[in-house]
Amino acid sequence: MLLLLAGLGTALVLLPLVLTVLQATGEPLADAVALLWRPLVGELLLDTIGLVLASVAVTALVGVLCAWLVERTDLPGRRLFAVLAAVPLAIPPFITSYAWVSLSAGLQDFNGALLVVGSAYMPLVYLPVAAALRGMDPAIEESGRVLGLSPWRCFIRLVLPQLRPALLGGMLLVALNVLVEFGAFALLRYRTFTTELYAEYRTGLVGPSSALLACVLILLCLLCLVLELKVRGGSVYASLTRGARRPAARYHLGWTRLPALAFFVALAVATLGVPLGMIVFWLTQHNEAATSAVGVSWPLLLQATGGSLSLGLSGAALTVLLALPLGFLSVRYPGRAAILLERLAYFGQGVPGIVVALALVTLTIRLLQPLYQSAPLLVIAYSILFLPLALVSVRAAFAQAQVRLEEAGRVLGLGPIAVAIRVVLPLAAPGLGAAAALVFVAIVTELTTTLLLSPIGMQTLATQVWADTTTLAFAAAAPYAAMMVLLSLTSTWVLARRFGRSGGVLPAIG
Repeated sequence: MLLLLAGLGTALVLLPLVLTVLQATGEPLADAVALLWRPLVGELLLDTIGLVLASVAVTALVGVLCAWLVERTDLPGRRLFAVLAAVPLAIPPFITSYAWVSLSAGLQDFNGALLVVGSAYMPLVYLPVAAALRGMDPAIEESGRVLGLSPWRCFIRLVLPQLRPALLGGMLLVALNVLVEFGAFALLRYRTFTTELYAEYRTGLVGPSSALLACVLILLCLLCLVLELKVRGGSVYASLTRGARRPAARYHLGWTRLPALAFFVALAVATLGVPLGMIVFWLTQHNEAATSAVGVSWPLLLQATGGSLSLGLSGAALTVLLALPLGFLSVRYPGRAAILLERLAYFGQGVPGIVVALALVTLTIRLLQPLYQSAPLLVIAYSILFLPLALVSVRAAFAQAQVRLEEAGRVLGLGPIAVAIRVVLPLAAPGLGAAAALVFVAIVTELTTTLLLSPIGMQTLATQVWADTTTLAFAAAAPYAAMMVLLSLTSTWVLARRFGRSGGVLPAIG
């Protein structure tokens, strides 16, 4: 029974992938080759790969530099800068794109796209690298300095190899997020596979052509996963001795202190100052216009907020519910079947949201028409997208729950269900709460799937921002953007305060 329940989540994750592949293989080989050999596909491939490579390089460089300055130097105000470097992760990329586009329409090109995704995804590299620096044995660096290595050579030859897993994991997340990003690129008028798939959906051309493009996008995501595993290799990065845990000595910046401060100030302006500043600016413009125009539509704002909250809560509940049996099975009964189901569930991390949405559109139109453009279908799509995110925290929570307490409950006469309800779930509650909070934040800020699958007449903050920004009504979009950022920042703060101390239940994905 537990195996069947665990397989349900994995089956849902694999469903869009299987549907997309079946739809693509239904096209004759000659026609498929002709569709893929078009100049359009080549242009999309070059634009997408070029942006991915540039984004990975920029975020890796900036993220490592930020982590090094915060964790290994005497930079003044480093605690503040540590927070400022991580907070941009709570601002959705299409909100960052909205801010920059409303500031200057000249950013609607490759450089603008690189600026936006670099600002939005840099924390994905900074956070794991900073954590790796904090946990690294300082004796490694001290040995290098004793042997006469300069700080620069010590970093290149000794520290950087130790950061390899964290750095590659962060770079992988950046690459995957850039590949599947839609809203930011659509506002920037930068064409990628995701924007082209949405354009075909809007023109009613969903079929073999879009399925083939979706397969190319899936293959690119899977290629990133394989490359990361190959580059990481099987090297051992853990210390073989248990030595005393102590902080590493900090380097004195000297004359480079001012350039380092200027770097962090410029980074904070680009990642936080512009998005938040432009939202405040357009809110001010909106309020000034309120004396002579319509002003903020409070009923619509409340309706959109309620829609985002309801979808976020229901999606988080279903996702965690699907992750429960799979996480418990993988921790308590780690056999071949459990490992296979868990790995296949994580496989969904490489399936773009637009592919999931288009596959579900095709499925419901052909077989399940009552579910087409319904709230339950949208909630199911969220569960497919964010099951890997929830599974990380759920698995960690069950791993930390002591098996002896479960055995004690069984000895006292409790059945399996009673033990699960009265013993296991209370012990795992902090991790389950973290999983639900993470999924909630992801759903509230999600755009692509919401845009394609939301029921007619249902409003969310993301769809309202999209509707107004696509018509260049930046002032009208500002209240919804502000509310979305407020929800995201508040949820992230609560997540860090409430669950960040629960023994490591927060996941370091990648």
